[in-house]
Formats: sequence, C-alpha cells, structure tokens
Amino acid sequence: MRAPLVGEFAGTFMMMLLGDGVVAACLLKGTKATGEGWLVITTAWAFAVLCGIFTANLFGSADAHLNPAITVAFGILNGDMSKVLPYACAQVSGSFVAAVVVWLFYFPHWKITPDPAAKLAIFCTAPAIRSYGSNLFSEIVGAFVLVIVAGAIGSKLVLSGGAAAGFGPFLVGSLVWAIGLSLGATTGYAINPARDFGPRLAHALLPIAGKGGSDWGYSWIPIVGPVIGAASAGVVLKALGA
Repeated sequence: MRAPLVGEFAGTFMMMLLGDGVVAACLLKGTKATGEGWLVITTAWAFAVLCGIFTANLFGSADAHLNPAITVAFGILNGDMSKVLPYACAQVSGSFVAAVVVWLFYFPHWKITPDPAAKLAIFCTAPAIRSYGSNLFSEIVGAFVLVIVAGAIGSKLVLSGGAAAGFGPFLVGSLVWAIGLSLGATTGYAINPARDFGPRLAHALLPIAGKGGSDWGYSWIPIVGPVIGAASAGVVLKALGA
C-alpha cells in the first residue's frame, strides 16, 4: 500500500481537504467560522501543507511534492523529469477527490449560500483584479519564492545536513503561510496547478446547489504561472549547486 504515487495522492488529498475546507468554513453561510477572513485561511493553509507532507511520507512518498510545479523544479535540479507526469496525475486526483469530500462535508451549507463566486472560491483561485498579465506575474513570483526557499530549507549550502530531520515540513508550512500573507492577496496564491485544476474540475462536475460557472477562461493562469516560476527557481537552484 505504501508507494510514491500513493503518497502523492494521499498527501495532496489531505492538504486539499484541509485547505479547501477552511475556505468553505469561512465563506459558506451558517458555519461557525463564517466571515473569519484571510488570516484564518492563510494560517490553516499553512497547516494543511504541513499535514499533507507528513501524510505523503506516511503513505510512501519521500518527496512529498504535492504540487506538479515542485516536481518540475526538482526534476530540473536533479536532471530527471520522469516523475513529472505520474506525480501530476496522482496530485490532481488527490485534489479532485478532496474537493468532492469538502462538498459532501459542507453539504447543507451550499443551498443557503447565495453567492456563486464564493462557492467557486472554495474550489479554486480567482484574481482580486482580473488582469491576466499581472495575475500571471503574481503566480510566477509566488511559485518562484516557494521553490527557492523550499530548496534552501533542504540545501547543504544553508545547513550542513539540510533542515533537522522531521523539522522540514514545519518550515515549509511556515513558508506557505508567508507567501499567503505577503503575496497571496492578488490571485489567491494557487502556486500549484493540481491545487487549482483538480477542484475546479470537481466544481464543474458536481451538482453544487446554486453554483455558477467554473471560470475556465482564467484556469490557465494557476497552471502556467506556477510552472514557469517553479522551473525558473529550479534553474537557479541547479546553478547554485543547491
């Protein structure tokens, strides 16, 4: 049962269940967290990433990428892109299933929430101001920061043995928290194609009460932007010998 692909699926599932879950808690009507806002969402997403990493490790993925863009970046760093497609499939699948569970978990709340945009925001990202060039740049920068700092956390150039054993996931969670607070307010900081695409697909397919469209016209931004940013960071890390 333990295998790298199982780990990537399970870890991404756990991350997305908790991440989309907190957005649902804050945006849907009638929950005990309705209206709690950005600080609660970014904090819970940081813990969601932490939980996802440990879950991925438990189920057999030592990499615990949970993100196709990170897999691309470390493929560039290591000169081996063979994991990109299988990991991406596992990560998108985990995200999709998690979104379905979030829909079921909050089932009574969809009907009493009138705003279709709020419902979509539970599943995927959307820009605060729609400007594709600026939105793309935001996602590139966010993913670049993610990979550079994540690479630093495990680099012998920073600590002789990388981060202390078992402490790395806490540092990565803190990194995601920082990105969310500092760089996330323009686009919702997807920084992860699987995080956006899998739940967006679930939104399109599920019979969610009162939903609107799934905004496929924007959907390429949280895919292309993170890949460009992460790949660029992978090139930098390789040049540094990280």
